[in-house]
Amino acid sequence: MKKENSLRPTLKLALGSVLAALVFIATYSFVIHVPATSGYFNLGEITIYFAALMFGPFVGAFAGAGATIADILIPGAAQFAPGTFLIKVCEGAIVGFLFMNLRKQISNPDLRAVVSIIPGGLLMVAGYFFYEQMVLGYPFAAALVEVPFNIVQMLVGLLIAMPIVHIVLRVFPQLKS
Repeated sequence: MKKENSLRPTLKLALGSVLAALVFIATYSFVIHVPATSGYFNLGEITIYFAALMFGPFVGAFAGAGATIADILIPGAAQFAPGTFLIKVCEGAIVGFLFMNLRKQISNPDLRAVVSIIPGGLLMVAGYFFYEQMVLGYPFAAALVEVPFNIVQMLVGLLIAMPIVHIVLRVFPQLKS
């Protein structure tokens, strides 16, 4: 019994590492730049939401950190890396925490996923909006231009992550617990 408990944190760390790498790949491989801020639309949210819904807040947070590496490597985006680290880690943790802790209140997993992803995604939208103004010094109007892109990014993440979770749970039903 003790051996199983000591393996659990190791397994979470391994899953978080693999999923952080997948977040990096999803973020880095599809980029649409937003000229007003040098920010960009990407598909990293899909993997962050998947990680958080499947494996909880620790793995979701760890996976979210993978987006930071993309910021460092995408030309012109390095100034976002500190903000991305904080924002994406919190986003993954919030989605995973809410999804796990709302089980008693919301029995439908799809509804619970939506209710969990929206606050996490809105944290991402607000986080970048304020980071661009307060840390990077962009004018209000420039930071505002990126808000719709980030909202769409959140919605695309939600709409794609949920079916992926269903597919993975069908293929690997043992992950339901």
